Amino acid sequence: MPRGPDKQFDPQEALEKAMHLFWARGYAATGMTELQKQMGIGRKSLYDTFGNKRQLFIKALQHYSETAVRQVFSELSKAGTPLENVRRFMRLHLEYNASPESKGCLLGVGMAQCPTEDAEMAEILRNHMRGIEEGLYRAFTRAQQAGELAESTNTRDLARLYMAMLQGLALAGRVEDDPDVPRSIVHAALAVLERA
Repeated sequence: MPRGPDKQFDPQEALEKAMHLFWARGYAATGMTELQKQMGIGRKSLYDTFGNKRQLFIKALQHYSETAVRQVFSELSKAGTPLENVRRFMRLHLEYNASPESKGCLLGVGMAQCPTEDAEMAEILRNHMRGIEEGLYRAFTRAQQAGELAESTNTRDLARLYMAMLQGLALAGRVEDDPDVPRSIVHAALAVLERA
């Protein structure tokens, strides 16, 4: 049987475009016609390559999560002390989430709209949070080993606190028009490290 014609579009690029549309508008408010137009592909190509809207959204969530978690590990593993890396990482998030262009976190948008009975979507969201937590946990454990954190510090709890703060910061950045709010969140987060 002859092979079908090659795709006339880059699936990864089309997925990126879909991801950004879901990110800006949310799952419920994004229609298939809108997605087609944004992705620059026909309806048949969209369904053949990505499936229905839910399947496309799940692929977009997965892509976003993998990219974000890789960035966390990369930023927290750079040259410098572990806590310097955490502080820089938090300030990077502050810059983004205090800017008018902030769309928050696609996974945060997904969490708000995820039906609790959708096990596949919930698993992606849980894995995302666990990935962020793990990157922070490793950084805080290295900081503890380097004497930057007290031996009594529970680095797992601290990582979970920071993961939750980052998620809250992203949600605040999506809707908050006062840049002092995200600044206060990061200021308080960094102050925790001085006492840990």
